Amino acid sequence: MIESGRNGATRPLDLTRARVLVTGAAGFIGSAVVWALNRRGHAPALVTDYLGQGEHWRNLVPLAFQEYCEADELLQRIAAKAIAPFDLIVHLGGCSSTTERNGRHLIESNYGYTRTLAEWAVAQGTRFVYASSAATYGGTAADVRDDDDPDVISRLRPLNMYGYSKHLFDLYASRTGLARRIAGLKYFNVYGPNEAHKGDMRSLVHKAYTQVCETGRVGLFKSYRAGYRDGEQCRDFLYVKDAADMTLALATNTSATGLFNVGSGESHTWIELAQAVFAALGREPVIDFIDMPDAIRFNYQYETRADIAKLRATGYTAPVTPLRDAVNDYVTNYLVPGRMLGDEAQVR
Repeated sequence: MIESGRNGATRPLDLTRARVLVTGAAGFIGSAVVWALNRRGHAPALVTDYLGQGEHWRNLVPLAFQEYCEADELLQRIAAKAIAPFDLIVHLGGCSSTTERNGRHLIESNYGYTRTLAEWAVAQGTRFVYASSAATYGGTAADVRDDDDPDVISRLRPLNMYGYSKHLFDLYASRTGLARRIAGLKYFNVYGPNEAHKGDMRSLVHKAYTQVCETGRVGLFKSYRAGYRDGEQCRDFLYVKDAADMTLALATNTSATGLFNVGSGESHTWIELAQAVFAALGREPVIDFIDMPDAIRFNYQYETRADIAKLRATGYTAPVTPLRDAVNDYVTNYLVPGRMLGDEAQVR
């Protein structure tokens, strides 16, 4: 449970004796957070996900935790009051597909599920952090500040249903005052090991690696906006190891509440990212520019860059891994040998 010191200030959460729940633990960022906990000597008390018929169960294999259950079973246990409280809930479960068109599924997964867990956690005195998204910012996602003011949040205009489902909970938490007791993490473009199961939602690094290995070339979208040449659309790319580190820093800093951008604080072009993949493979870049599908052409973000001043103000001082170094680590230590996060512990 969250403890207060004599002056009323909250104490940092001690992971050595904390009972931790990670939802979405078989997913991309979720499995990275469990991996980061393991590297700190901690095995979560419980991890959950919806495994279904996908391949993301593989992400769990090298990781240490005490118990697994399906996400719907967790909700049943909570409703039946048949589960002990946790000291920390890192809620990364939900639907992460930015192209999902089933609005009901998105609302149930990203709003209803999050609201149930958040309200239960707060009632139990449990530290709660959850995954929001930079998609909530809509078409204006360059140098955006993670402002907690309900009026500011209500002016955001997400470009897709995924972003809106995340935005709904951010707005609910802000309007009800819940945001002052929890932390929401607005992840920007995260890439790295354990994303293979994401299909079309994989990062360009994973897609480019596959393309280079198969054809020796990489295809990037043409630009349809003045001021941006083909392939020079920009993103705030963040290595998943950095994302996991930032997540745990905020999770254990119980005085950090409200919304936080989780990104590198820098923008890089798709060309720079593709060139980093070629460099990691020791090949000369060969890039083709291809038509952007109509389905995303009119809802496409041309530049994202996180303002991470609020994250830094919490005392988080670790440097962000430079793009080329991170891509090289991902390609040479995970993609080429076909490893998951956690597999590296078996390599001597």
